[in-house]
Amino acid sequence: MRWRDRFVFVAEAIYKAQAETGEIKGHYLNATAGTCEEMIKRAVFARELGVPIIMHDYITGGFTANTRLAHYCRDNGLLLHIHRAMHAVIDRQKNHGPPSLYIEQRKKLLKQLVGSKKS
Repeated sequence: MRWRDRFVFVAEAIYKAQAETGEIKGHYLNATAGTCEEMIKRAVFARELGVPIIMHDYITGGFTANTRLAHYCRDNGLLLHIHRAMHAVIDRQKNHGPPSLYIEQRKKLLKQLVGSKKS
C-alpha cells in the first residue's frame, strides 16, 4: 500500500471509529521520506485529511529534515511526534552503528533546537 492510500485508509478508520464510539481516536501518520520536499507533501496531505498529528523518524531523516518538518507543522497547526525507530536497531546490536550516548546527545540537541520552542 502506497503512503497516500495508507493515509486515506487510516483517516477513514479514525473517523469511522470516532463516529461509532463517540470517543476521540488518533494515529500518528508516518511522514518520513527520502527528501524534505516529500515529507512536506506528506504533511500537507495529512493536514488536508484533517489528521491532527504526524510522526517522523529523526535518526533516519536527519536534523535538517526534522527542523523543516517541525517549522511546517508549527506554522500549520499540526502536531509532530519525533519517533526513533532506527534507535531500536542500533541498541539491539552492540557493535552496530553509533553508540547510544551519541544518539542521546543528538536527541537533546534536537530538542533544544526545535522541540522546546513555543510559538
